[in-house]
Amino acid sequence: MHDSARIAEQDMDKENKVTVMDAATVVVARDCADGIEVLMLKKNSKIFFGGMWVFPGGRVDAEDAHPEDTDDITRFKRAAVREADEEAGIQIDAANIVHFSHWMPPPVRPKRFSTHFFLAHASNQLMDVEVDGGEITEHMWTTPRQALARRHAGEIEVVTPTFVTLDWLRRYARVADVIADINGPVKFHTHITAVEDGNIAFYHGDVAYNSLDPSAPGPRRRANMLKSGWWWEEHDGNGNGPWTQPVDFELPNESSDK
Repeated sequence: MHDSARIAEQDMDKENKVTVMDAATVVVARDCADGIEVLMLKKNSKIFFGGMWVFPGGRVDAEDAHPEDTDDITRFKRAAVREADEEAGIQIDAANIVHFSHWMPPPVRPKRFSTHFFLAHASNQLMDVEVDGGEITEHMWTTPRQALARRHAGEIEVVTPTFVTLDWLRRYARVADVIADINGPVKFHTHITAVEDGNIAFYHGDVAYNSLDPSAPGPRRRANMLKSGWWWEEHDGNGNGPWTQPVDFELPNESSDK
């Protein structure tokens, strides 16, 4: 994000008295016969993001920061590890998780979570998962494509960062390939507009990032969230880019819950 855009968002937060809270999420992934599986958790319907399927994560607490820390990101890593243990009963080594993205919701939201996403390679194929039964009610191991197909069919609900992360991961055959491709965290600082049949979220690099005009010609870097379907669109404005079209989903077989 350009400095001017970041300063504008900070000024808007102050003007609207928006609370920005730190949070961390960890995508626990393992290799399987069909490629990659990720651990997803279902939020209790009575809490924030209720009923949504998410990756383990939550707010960064004061105790996640230690006096000896030499950088700010370490406390986010500790929070991600702690939340994975509290929500799913799994133990992850903070030293082995990889920082791959940072998400900020639209500045118009009354409550904003500044969320850092990490990837953990679950080398133990039989990792036991035990949800807390409070904030989390269910879990599943699923391939990203299966999860996206279920969302497309209306079987599960996810928020935009989860959707975009799943759409990114579905392109890989092994967790090691994902890790090898990560070159520092990618920033997703959201600007959003309503359209006739849904919403479009724009990210830095999209021609409409500031204008919010989805028809403007030029580069695309956006999440299309329409009644007809959701898809990530990223190209240079001439159709040259990694992701340009919606994915044709078929309902998958039942995913593993082991």
